[in-house]
Amino acid sequence: MDFSVILSDAIRSGIGPIAAIYAIAALGLNLHFGYTGLLNFGQVGFMLVGGYGLAITVVTWGGSMWLGILVGLASAVVLALLLGLPTLRLRADYLAITTIAAGETLRLFYRSSWAEPTTGGVFGLQRFAGDFYDLNPIPPGRYGVWKVEFTARDLWVLIIAWALVVVIAVLLALLVHSPWGRVVRSVREDETAVSSLGKNVYAYKMQSLVIGGVIGAVAGILQAIHVQSVSADSYDPAVTFFLYTLLVLGGAGRILGPVVGSVLFWFVLTFLDSALRQAIGTGAVPSDVISTSEVGAVRFALVGLALILLVAFRPQGILGSRKEMLLSGR
Repeated sequence: MDFSVILSDAIRSGIGPIAAIYAIAALGLNLHFGYTGLLNFGQVGFMLVGGYGLAITVVTWGGSMWLGILVGLASAVVLALLLGLPTLRLRADYLAITTIAAGETLRLFYRSSWAEPTTGGVFGLQRFAGDFYDLNPIPPGRYGVWKVEFTARDLWVLIIAWALVVVIAVLLALLVHSPWGRVVRSVREDETAVSSLGKNVYAYKMQSLVIGGVIGAVAGILQAIHVQSVSADSYDPAVTFFLYTLLVLGGAGRILGPVVGSVLFWFVLTFLDSALRQAIGTGAVPSDVISTSEVGAVRFALVGLALILLVAFRPQGILGSRKEMLLSGR
């Protein structure tokens, strides 16, 4: 087994564009769940409307990519309002049920034959981010250190994606430590106490849902740009639960929690995938025990086991505070 290849594959995945995109989506979910206490099980729905807002504007309507980005962000605002207006006055589980149902309904709608003239149906839409790549100042080639290399195209997306992670994380840090953020965190702890002080809990929840949803749409737009394609089946509910995994790993209610969680998640997942495939290829693991077609399931099982152990011994996550977790009752 070539451990240098295994390690370089894992590092490339841990710092790559997909890790940054998931970090952005998890930052938005962290505002919902970690700071406001909103059980949003449909963050992938915000990613979907963001990505499709861009793709439909460019491919179907013939607009510019920059207009498509605005459409994607506006779509996330509309979706947050549609989800929040009827549910945020009710118990938390109503929002959870509504969001997971909405995410799956949107996926099925966007892939339906009825919507195919606009969304491309099961085939989706492709090649709509040319304006973004035209701005790439990096000459063609491969760049990196050791065996961790990226093409000029991927490096351009990586730079923009991680720059957005930094910008969004800084803005969220300023926001949650502002008077608005202190109210939002109080809503998570005790809505009744916040209401007794004359604060409109419903309005604060709605604002948090909209802001976190727009951040999710940013992640969806970046993902669409990175792969130059949108397909409804890429936005299944499992994506949202991956995002919750990032929060559990890094620590919910911590600005850098989702970022650290994303890097670790993709590093470990790719490390296990590469190691298992090499072990099978070299005969270290007999193919009749684990076949290459089963590697995907096995790596997720191993990651799940590691997550169980983490929750058992450090339930607050890597960056979380046990004291704060006990005080908040989580």
